[in-house]
Amino acid sequence: MTGEALALVIAAAMLHAVWNALAKGARDQLVFLWSSVSLATVVLLPVGLLALPGERIPAAAVPFVVATIAIHAVYFYALGRAYRHGDFSRVYPIARGLGVALVPVAALMVFGERLSPLGTTGIALVVAGVAGLHLTAPWRGGALPPASGAGTAWALLTGLLIASYSIVDKAGVARLHPLPYIGLMGFGMSALLVPVVLRNRAALAREWRENWQTIVVASAMNLTSYLLVLFAFRLSKVGYVVAARELSILFSAFIGSLWLGEGPLLPRLAGASIVLAGVVCVALAH
Repeated sequence: MTGEALALVIAAAMLHAVWNALAKGARDQLVFLWSSVSLATVVLLPVGLLALPGERIPAAAVPFVVATIAIHAVYFYALGRAYRHGDFSRVYPIARGLGVALVPVAALMVFGERLSPLGTTGIALVVAGVAGLHLTAPWRGGALPPASGAGTAWALLTGLLIASYSIVDKAGVARLHPLPYIGLMGFGMSALLVPVVLRNRAALAREWRENWQTIVVASAMNLTSYLLVLFAFRLSKVGYVVAARELSILFSAFIGSLWLGEGPLLPRLAGASIVLAGVVCVALAH
């Protein structure tokens, strides 16, 4: 993995962990997610349209734009439900880790991307570290609370969607520049979720009234973080990019414990260090 691609992914991981934590702390997670992405799209879409080749979308890119819009709409809905029903330090590792496990398999079938032994070892370490973080995440004060089945189920669905849009977007940005690609994705996804969000207009008004400043901060982070990933897709194999992106789990261990108060920090650091070792292997792989 090139140094440039790794730098993009590390920056994306930091931003991703923070805006997900902000979403977890919202009153209505789906409304918060929709609002922040919609606000970011207002800025990114005009900039992206200026980057269109010949002021039009290449026909070869259209199926991938349509597919990523649909997948991301379901993804944000599922992520909002997962955070509503589960802890940040449980939901986040499950969703992100499942994507790491599935993407290299799908990339082998779709793109013929064969990972090197070091790269495969790195991805295996990332998945093992995620599993360790998941096992330690529910512990609060030495007691294990009842598992949230709904939160886990929504997190698993979120992970499947992460793997799906990663494969679609790897192919999509090979046919269309990342700026218009993500601008169109954000616009389409926001439009698809309008009927769902407007079913509870009181929640929409309350979220903006109480959390508008946090929404603005999150909007600067969410699509920006994924834009960095899209650029990294153009520089490295999708399996490596998705695995290295899981550095966000290292940051989420600190956020969940120190910021959100979801349990002691030390048990999480063991899993986080394994994730970090895996990311180092991925970074050194070719």
